[in-house]
Amino acid sequence: MASNPPAPEAPFKPSDTFAYGEARTDDGPFEEWNPTAESLRPVRGRHRVSKQRGGGLARSSTVLGVGVIAAVGAGGMATAQTGKPPVSISMPDLPNVGSLISDEETPKGSATPLSTLGMAEDEAEEGSAGAGEALRTRIMAQVEQQQIQAETKAAAEAVAAAEKQAAEAAAKAEKEAEAKAEAAKKKAEEEAAKKAEAERLAKLATQYTLPTSSYTISSTFGQSGAYWSSGQHTGLDFAAPSGTLIKAVHTGTITSAGWDGSYGYKTVLTLDDGTEIWYAHQSSISVSVGQQVNTGDVIGRVGSTGNSTGAHLHLEVHTGGASSGIDPMAWLQSKGLNP
Repeated sequence: MASNPPAPEAPFKPSDTFAYGEARTDDGPFEEWNPTAESLRPVRGRHRVSKQRGGGLARSSTVLGVGVIAAVGAGGMATAQTGKPPVSISMPDLPNVGSLISDEETPKGSATPLSTLGMAEDEAEEGSAGAGEALRTRIMAQVEQQQIQAETKAAAEAVAAAEKQAAEAAAKAEKEAEAKAEAAKKKAEEEAAKKAEAERLAKLATQYTLPTSSYTISSTFGQSGAYWSSGQHTGLDFAAPSGTLIKAVHTGTITSAGWDGSYGYKTVLTLDDGTEIWYAHQSSISVSVGQQVNTGDVIGRVGSTGNSTGAHLHLEVHTGGASSGIDPMAWLQSKGLNP
């Protein structure tokens, strides 16, 4: 095994010696030894510290120098032992500088990274400021994202509310339009019915006619008075000069013609639907029983025979063979005539 050559012996000088702060009593007097360039020779052989490849701290002479500095800081100047051969030194791989420094010089709990040991104070402050700026930027980005999300949600809610309001307005407008259409339809139907009725009455007016002309309505149906034995008038009176022509109101058959007590001379015209038209108080009769007449044919003349106070035509309308009549005014109006 190769080893370092022995160092020359230092001259003997009695003195108090210390080894790393602790007195030695097992070895004889030592003299302070300061190595020089001539006394130190490069270490050869297998004990030479190899150069580290790759990352990490440099080994060889740099590591040895750091080790010497650490030793001096911990125990002061090393002293050489006289009379003993020097011992070869082999330095292990050091993971970081912090492992070479004693606990007295590095505070416990220090977690300072190796990359910042040589960083200047302004560079450290710049790095801290950069980290703070990055954190602030990240927070502002999160706030902006939350603001965008809130605005998006509010916009979606506003759109939904607007759509709901528009749907409600459309439904309301549709209902109103339906109501208006229904009202218009009903009105149109009523107008159509009125028009149809007017057309029907106009057509009937060509088929029906008033019983006489140049008249005045002197008494109406149901009118009360002492002149009538029943206490009420049973027909419609057309006051006209004696001898005024009396006409058939519609096509039919003469079923009665002659004297009838209080009615005087009376003619009965039976229509095709069975309705009977009574003409009373005539001065003369121009038709006979069983005769077919058409609308407007003359059947007699106005007079004042029977129970009468003046020349007039007493007209009664009986439907369905009933002995009591109905209002002649209403019946004539139903046929499109206006007495």
